[in-house]
Formats: sequence, C-alpha cells, structure tokens
Amino acid sequence: MQCSWKAVLLLALASIAIQYTAIRTFTAKSFHSCPIPNPVNCSLSQDTDVADRLCDENPTFPYNLSRKTHVLILATTRSGSSFVGQLFNQHFDVFYLFEPLYHVQYTLIPKLTQSKSTTDRRVMLGASRDLLRSLYDCDLYFLENYIKPQPVNHTTDRLFRRGASKALCSPPVCESLGAVDLHLEEGDCVKKCGTLNLTLATESCREHGHVAIKTVRVPEVSDLRALVEDPRLNLKVIQLVRDPRGILASRSETFRDTYRLWRIWDGTGRKPYNLDVTQLTTVCEDFWNSVSTGLNRPLWLKGKYMLVRYEDLARNPMKKTEEIYDFLGIPMDSNVERWIQNNTRGDRSSSKHKYGTVRNSAATAEKWRFRLSYEIVAFTQHACQQVLAQLGYKTAGSEEELKNLSISLVEERDFLPFS
Repeated sequence: MQCSWKAVLLLALASIAIQYTAIRTFTAKSFHSCPIPNPVNCSLSQDTDVADRLCDENPTFPYNLSRKTHVLILATTRSGSSFVGQLFNQHFDVFYLFEPLYHVQYTLIPKLTQSKSTTDRRVMLGASRDLLRSLYDCDLYFLENYIKPQPVNHTTDRLFRRGASKALCSPPVCESLGAVDLHLEEGDCVKKCGTLNLTLATESCREHGHVAIKTVRVPEVSDLRALVEDPRLNLKVIQLVRDPRGILASRSETFRDTYRLWRIWDGTGRKPYNLDVTQLTTVCEDFWNSVSTGLNRPLWLKGKYMLVRYEDLARNPMKKTEEIYDFLGIPMDSNVERWIQNNTRGDRSSSKHKYGTVRNSAATAEKWRFRLSYEIVAFTQHACQQVLAQLGYKTAGSEEELKNLSISLVEERDFLPFS
C-alpha cells in the first residue's frame, strides 16, 4: 500500500507535535511537582491521574530561587543533638524546630521504641519525608494531621517541646513576652505564650532566611535521598555521631526504666539473660550504614553532607561550629557565639533537666568512662568494633586504661565535608 506525500507529511508533523508535548510535560513536572496534602497519600505507587489532578487543583512549589539553606541534624538519642540544635536555634535568621517527627511516630506507630525491628522503624519514613518537605516550605499546617487532639482553628497546646524552639517563643508567634523574657527556660515559654498559633508560626518561618530541623527518628542518611535530591529544598545534612559507649551510658542514666537491665548488669557485674542488646547494636548498625554512605561520597550527597563527632564539638565548640556554618554557607552571628561561651563552661549543677544544654562540654564527653563498668565497655567494644574503628574511637584494654583520662580514646580525624 502506497502513501501519498500529504499523508507522510501529516504523520511527520503529528510525530513532532507529540514529542514536543512530551518534552514540555516532562520539563514541567520535573521542576514543578506539587505536594499531596494528605499524609495518607504518601505512597510512591499513587495513581498518576490522581496525582495530576491534585497538581491541577493545588498551587505548585517553584524551584528554590531564594536559595534558602535548609538544614537537617541527623542524630540518635543522647548523642548531643539538643546541644547541636541550639547552635541553630540561637541564630537570628534560622527558624528551628525540635523533633517534629515525634508526632509522626506516635500517631502511626504509638509503641515504637529504639529497640524495635528495622522494618517497624521504617514504616514512618514515607510520612516523615512528606512532613519534612512541608515544614521546609514553611507549611506548618501539615503538622495538624499528626497532632492529637487535632488543632482547632490552627491552634494547639500539644506541639512536642515547643519551648525548645526560640522562634516559637518570641514575637510574632508569642506577643505576650516582654524585654525581660528574651531568654526563657523551655517550660516558662509554654506558660507565658499559651497555645501555639500555627498561622503565626508559619508567618514567622517565612520571615526567616533558613529552616533547621533536628531529628533522631530517621535511621540513615540514605533514607533522606529523595529530599536531598529535591531541587526545591537546597537541603544539607549534618550527621552527628557519638561514641556508642557514651550513648549507652547516657541512655542508661536518662531512661532508667527502659535500660533497667543494663543498670542491673552495671551494678551487680552479672549480665541478665534477657538483656535487650539491640538497644546498643541498632545504634551501631545505623551509624555504620549511614556513615559508610556519607564517606563513600555518592554524587547525590555532593556538597550536602557533613559528619560531626560530638567529642570534637565538645572539646572545641567554637572552632567546630564555625566549620559547620562555613559548610552551610551561612554567616555565624554573635548570638551563636555568645550562647557557646555561656553554655559550654558550666558545672555539674548547671543543667536543670535531662535535656539541658548548659554544661562543661569537654567533661561531659568523657564522663561515660566513670559511669560504665569495664565489663559493659568491653561488651560494647566487641559488639560495635566496626563502627568504633570507622569513626576513630579507640578501645580500652583494661579498667585502668578506661579510667585514665590522660589516655585519649578519640583519634585525631578530620572528616572533611563532601564538596
């Protein structure tokens, strides 16, 4: 069958039109994706037609033309994350949120603890990424899906650790404060400010140049790849690590009921047969996997990842903080410097509660050597030998060596950011 030249020309024109439309559609969807406002719809397998309809009905988020720097402090419990969070919380141009993923965890998996299986811990990751993306865009209303009871008229008194965020305890979010209230304790903030107005909090977030969020509820940096690669966010990850022996000692003292069997072992010298060793090994496995990813320097982390040891920060807080801000490309202001000077030279009585940050930072980093028995230290060194070597933590060969502070158990390492 022969085709006329007119038919051939029409087919060629139609082909060109189809390719042009496809290119335009791909380009538009690559740089103008839209959020799905319902946390139930966080699955990657969502129907394409439904997603397209939501994009048509909701405003799109443009590429991050302002080049705001968004910061995520990736840590684990009792690793110094509250201290590091304050290094951003005190900055005048940073909107800081303390552990917003708490609400995701306790809504989706109320009974989740650090000792649960890896599968259980990852159930919340999809919802967590959606929430983080919304918070970095200053959409604090998205939090309402997870706060129980649900806020009324965008107001709530149930935001976890609201007082740990300076931006949520100062004007315009809290108008009731006077000049004498500029340095409120966390509990006083909640008492004086009353319920949190999420509309005012959203406005405050948008007025700040940068957004920083601290979380201990994301196991590994690879879990954040979708956010790191999102061109709208300009997200940079600060991974905070600490000697697992120090983490175990701090958790045993802070979470006395949860770590009761470890304390029994420490006090009696006899290891309980039903000891939950995953309370330790999970930390070391997560560190090993996450740090291995970071140190392998994949292209998607280029310029986006910095590894920080708590011990290095504790021993030289000003210098290390300057390095962190230099990596982020954010000028470090005098408020941060003043906070470091006032909060790293405290005595034993300086910290008023278990999450306090006023302390002698250098002494705190070494205190675990006197809290744990040598038997538990030896067990930890064996269970976590890979990650100890990876991060430059030396092992103690005897009880005498453990208690001898003149022997450093931290190697000199320079973990340069991947730039």
